[in-house]
Amino acid sequence: MIDDDQELCELLGSWLQAEGFQLTSVHDGSAGLEAARNGDYQAIVLDMMLPGMNGLEVLRALRQSCNTPLLMLSARGEPVDRILGLELGADDYLAKPADPRELVARLRALLRRSGPASEGQMLEVGDLRLDSASLMCWQGEELLPLTQTEALILRELLEHPGQLVDRQSLSRQALGKPLGPYDRSLDMHISNLRRKLGVQADGRSRIQSIRGRGYLYG
Repeated sequence: MIDDDQELCELLGSWLQAEGFQLTSVHDGSAGLEAARNGDYQAIVLDMMLPGMNGLEVLRALRQSCNTPLLMLSARGEPVDRILGLELGADDYLAKPADPRELVARLRALLRRSGPASEGQMLEVGDLRLDSASLMCWQGEELLPLTQTEALILRELLEHPGQLVDRQSLSRQALGKPLGPYDRSLDMHISNLRRKLGVQADGRSRIQSIRGRGYLYG
């Protein structure tokens, strides 16, 4: 957890420990970035408002070399802040004050989604290859810097190439939750994924959107 509120870190640390987690807390952005890059963590909880290097700067730098599941936890709960966090690569976003039970549930969902689907299975469609267990993805010989959530979305689409995958099914499988009527989180992750994948040889988007229904790859 990267958060400058030491009292909150102690409170959540006690709660998480009781739920079977081990928590390491860092209280400023630069030190948090260093710890996240060099430590062996299964998930990261990142505050937006940090001294020195703010949470968005940490997230931007971290996503250049790390795809560890990341949940943003911040008192800035406006839609524009959530969208910006998701655009920069956050897997989930929870506004303060957060119910510790919801934090535990969301962390468990992140960890559950990062587990292997079918070990050893390689999905290949065109020039893309995605290992469904490790969620590592190559375009030709280039390893793509996908976040866990982006890789999970792509895995669902590559398992059904050329077929429509409806929005609710995609959200449940990749985001671990149903979509609410005004929830744009899936759209933001799809947008990030499209940018990283680029277009097909004929200029078409690799991920096609079927308005109001869902998405397909190809």
